[in-house]
Amino acid sequence: MLDLSLEAPKPKVIAGATGDWELVIGMEIHAQVSSQAKLFSGASTAFGAEPNANVSFIDAAMPGMLPVINEFCIEQAVRTGLGLKAQINLRSAFDRKNYFYPDLPQGYQISQLYHPLVGEGEVIVEMGPGVARRVRIERIHVEQDAGKSIHDMDPSMSFVDLNRTGVALMEIVSRPDIRGPEEAAAYVVKLRQILRYLGTCDGNMQNGNLRADVNVSVCRPGQYEKYQESQDFSHLGTRCEIKNMNSMRFIQQAIDYEARRQIAILEDGGKVDQETRLYDPDKGETRSMRSKEEAHDYRYFPCPDLLPLEIEQEWVDAIAASMPELPDARKARYMGDFGLTDYDASVLTAEKENAEYFEAVARGRDGKIAANWVINELFGRLNKEGLAIGESPVSAAQLGGVLDLLADQTISGKIAKDLFEILWTEGGDPAEIVEARGMKQVTDTGAIEAAVDEIIAANPAQVEKAKQNPKLAGWFVGQVMKATGGKANPAAVNALVMQKLGL
Repeated sequence: MLDLSLEAPKPKVIAGATGDWELVIGMEIHAQVSSQAKLFSGASTAFGAEPNANVSFIDAAMPGMLPVINEFCIEQAVRTGLGLKAQINLRSAFDRKNYFYPDLPQGYQISQLYHPLVGEGEVIVEMGPGVARRVRIERIHVEQDAGKSIHDMDPSMSFVDLNRTGVALMEIVSRPDIRGPEEAAAYVVKLRQILRYLGTCDGNMQNGNLRADVNVSVCRPGQYEKYQESQDFSHLGTRCEIKNMNSMRFIQQAIDYEARRQIAILEDGGKVDQETRLYDPDKGETRSMRSKEEAHDYRYFPCPDLLPLEIEQEWVDAIAASMPELPDARKARYMGDFGLTDYDASVLTAEKENAEYFEAVARGRDGKIAANWVINELFGRLNKEGLAIGESPVSAAQLGGVLDLLADQTISGKIAKDLFEILWTEGGDPAEIVEARGMKQVTDTGAIEAAVDEIIAANPAQVEKAKQNPKLAGWFVGQVMKATGGKANPAAVNALVMQKLGL
């Protein structure tokens, strides 16, 4: 597993007119649960349906409709908690969070405030070789999503789509352990990676299936350490929340802007107001949305329609037993079993589908060679063509076949690249293609020797030059490879050239 003794990254420092300032960031990630039905109704969660098509009587808040907990959504939240090494609370409870908004027909959101399903956990965020931030998770609570207000369809009217209403969300709340914009983005990337490995959220930020609320404050150097010792928030500055961020780039830009805005206020002798803000990517700035509500403004109270949720330890243990191998463990295994570098192992484990493809190629073969081909040839080509791993024209079995032909010296490295191109454009079985198209490498030393002798005999002046400068022997190797249509074994050619020239 990942070594937790890794060095922590340095906090982001911004130089102000009156001295240095440090950033303190906490995040609330809203992750949509991967489930075909909503949290308290059987309505579909499919994205892209006609407006208000996926709405049950419960979602529409028809009188007398009672919520029924979707067990699968709870299971997904427990699985997420286990993936984040978090405490699973066997007893949790749902609360009503009361507020008016046009896309919330009930007038309240069913959430968990006082007794969340998942307690404290952690995420290890690597920032470079030997450098990682341990971000503590405070809680994960399960709640309903609200609907969606659409403001750009008419100049004078807004429209409401309730398809999203009632969809299960996991709100993953971190401690204020993140210390810079790059760390914040890396944290979201890592959390998204874990969720996708677990299969509990697809992490699609474009569709809003994963979005972040970012809490930003600034403090003087040394104050954060006092907070860490005491857990007393008074050592930290007043925080502002930036809502609904769904882009890594915008998260970084918003944090940087917001921190500098707060520093300017404080250095001018002002006071930072605790508030909720929005980020405008066109202007590159945050702007005030509303004053920060405290819990009592929402008038939370236990949901009278739902009994406290009680789950059994045996059920949690069964979920734990079915957990997949997570990215950190898989990366450590690749480095240990295959001798891969930290970088290569990170690239291969970034997405679960990538890792599974690599494993299929590497099974029973040289892991380093497999990694090299998957990263450089396959991923390089996929990126160039703008394709995902699932759309690769070359399957893991086909690429493995190329490596087998390389390993037994049927083909050379150059021929292998030509073969990969054929597989990419035309498909087929690697061994059959090599056989049918006469692509086998010439390993017959007699045939290679004849070609070497011929080239040497035809170029006496070049022979003399090579004897003066052995580096020029490469010219003969190139000529022999050309004469044999690139099929000669390069190592055998090189050895024979050196022997014949007496070098």
